[in-house]
Amino acid sequence: MKRYYVLLPFIFYWIFNQAAAQGPAQNPATTAAAAAWQQARDAVVLLRNDGDLLPVKKVNSGRIWLHHFGMEPGCEFDRTIGYYREPYHRPKLASDADVRISAIDAAALMAADTAAVREFERVLRYDMEQSAVVLVVFGNPALLLRLPELSRVRALIWAPGRDAIFQSIAAQLIFGGCTASGTLPFPVGEVFSAGAGLATQDAIRLGFAPPETAGLDGSLLKDSIAAVVDQGIRQRAFPGAQVLVAKNGKIVYHEAFGYHTYDSLQPVSTADIYDFASVTKVTSALPALMRLHGEGRFDLDAPLSAYLPYFRNSGVGRASCRELLAHYGGLQPSIVFWREAKDTKGNWKKRSFRNAYSRRYPVRITDSLFLHKRYKKQIFKGIRDLPLLEKKAYVYSDLSFILYPDIVEKLTGEPLEAYLKKTFYAPLGATTLTFNPLRHFPQQRIVPTERDTFFRKMQVHGTVHDETAAMLGGVSGHAGLFGSAGDLAKLVQLYLNGGEYGGERLIDSAAVEAFTRCQYCEEGNRRGLGFDKPLLQYDPEESYVAASASPASFGHSGYTGTFFWADPEHDLLVIFFSNRVYPDRSSVGLYDLNIRPRIQQVVYNAMGEKNGG
Repeated sequence: MKRYYVLLPFIFYWIFNQAAAQGPAQNPATTAAAAAWQQARDAVVLLRNDGDLLPVKKVNSGRIWLHHFGMEPGCEFDRTIGYYREPYHRPKLASDADVRISAIDAAALMAADTAAVREFERVLRYDMEQSAVVLVVFGNPALLLRLPELSRVRALIWAPGRDAIFQSIAAQLIFGGCTASGTLPFPVGEVFSAGAGLATQDAIRLGFAPPETAGLDGSLLKDSIAAVVDQGIRQRAFPGAQVLVAKNGKIVYHEAFGYHTYDSLQPVSTADIYDFASVTKVTSALPALMRLHGEGRFDLDAPLSAYLPYFRNSGVGRASCRELLAHYGGLQPSIVFWREAKDTKGNWKKRSFRNAYSRRYPVRITDSLFLHKRYKKQIFKGIRDLPLLEKKAYVYSDLSFILYPDIVEKLTGEPLEAYLKKTFYAPLGATTLTFNPLRHFPQQRIVPTERDTFFRKMQVHGTVHDETAAMLGGVSGHAGLFGSAGDLAKLVQLYLNGGEYGGERLIDSAAVEAFTRCQYCEEGNRRGLGFDKPLLQYDPEESYVAASASPASFGHSGYTGTFFWADPEHDLLVIFFSNRVYPDRSSVGLYDLNIRPRIQQVVYNAMGEKNGG
């Protein structure tokens, strides 16, 4: 009788799965993929959540140890957790952790020998003594009757199977990528009754789901994006690329194509890190200025010189911060500062560059080219002394964005990068967003850009492509930031959420609305504050944005081949990453083939939107 009692959950589990396989009566608008995902999500049950441990509130404090039994390292559970927070696969006994996650394949543990089971139980008891434990059981729930001191587990999740879909949903539930709503279809001994299960409220972070769950035609999305990207690769617009689509707070598509270079040696991975180029403008100093504006510490209508007195009595100093952020301040597009560092004979000017590192020349450009430590003053002087254009009009310019890091530092008392990582990137769990990425990541994870034949005379790989940003030590407000598509998505979703992510408000919602709104539209300027916007009158020959993008949408592109666009009216985000400047910047296929607007329009089409609708 006792053996039958232990097997009873197997019987109920089989009946439950058979019923789930039948599915609900099919709504014509509900596809099999969406129904299957919804059934799987509803089948995962949160059985305990003491102190509202889940979803994990902070992803930037303390360590999270991950312990498996019967689960392969690198499984879908690991990969999904890794999107939110890098887990540490720890030694069996380790004391320095805030949260410990134990994932168990019930069948593997129940089939294990006595010694292995006792060792697992010993580790679990130790974990419960040290910190909060999240226990996830995949498979036969009868295992719950055998676990030691189950009442001491802070959070307990049960999933009826260990398929990838259950692993992903369980991991998302831990970090708030999806909500919990499932209940047990049967009792588990006297420990949990039928119908047991806790609910969580709103998802607080990006999750993962099939496109059909967000109302997109998955087949159309997949096939059409692949066709556009493959054409770009075949016609050598870029050697490789990746596309990420998020809708309604869920990443519904993320695929990589091609290779890092045309030698086809290293395939593109969705975890790869790219040089953002001008996407830096809206992902570095700009969120800092948005936050400071929301706090009442940064006045958009004050002149630039109010924050940087060095520019007093200059044209740029008299322009308002609003005008400069909207590319409406009369600044010229750029200054080629590396050329300015040469004399008329083509040699480096005195006190510009040297061929070896020294205390006076510490700014590394290459292993044999170092810049004077005070050359930044020459860059600022060049911007200060540059006359403004005679008439104010929209002119895209890098120059004011070079200055914003100094405003952030003056107002916060911290260097830009330190402030950004503490205030935004770490709370978002966006660990790849960084300047000078070779300090933190292996070069093979970073996608190369151009073979520079005129300034650095080398293949640029892992250092910033933009020459002026390189002369600023790799840190600037106009270029220099690197990161993965997945981490960029977190930051852009923060904007789509009106400044909130992970249950935290990082930017005042009114500030986000102000910065993403069109400025000086009546004067013919389409830009927001930092952000690009759709053309005031759509022209397919001029726009790199889809015809269906709403007037509320915003985004930015980067010279190296990066691009994102967010549409609040549809809670939609599209990211396209390529290294179109490889092997050199003469490649213009990205523009000639209209790759970016075509990919973006595919997404709208998959939503049922007509071109321009």
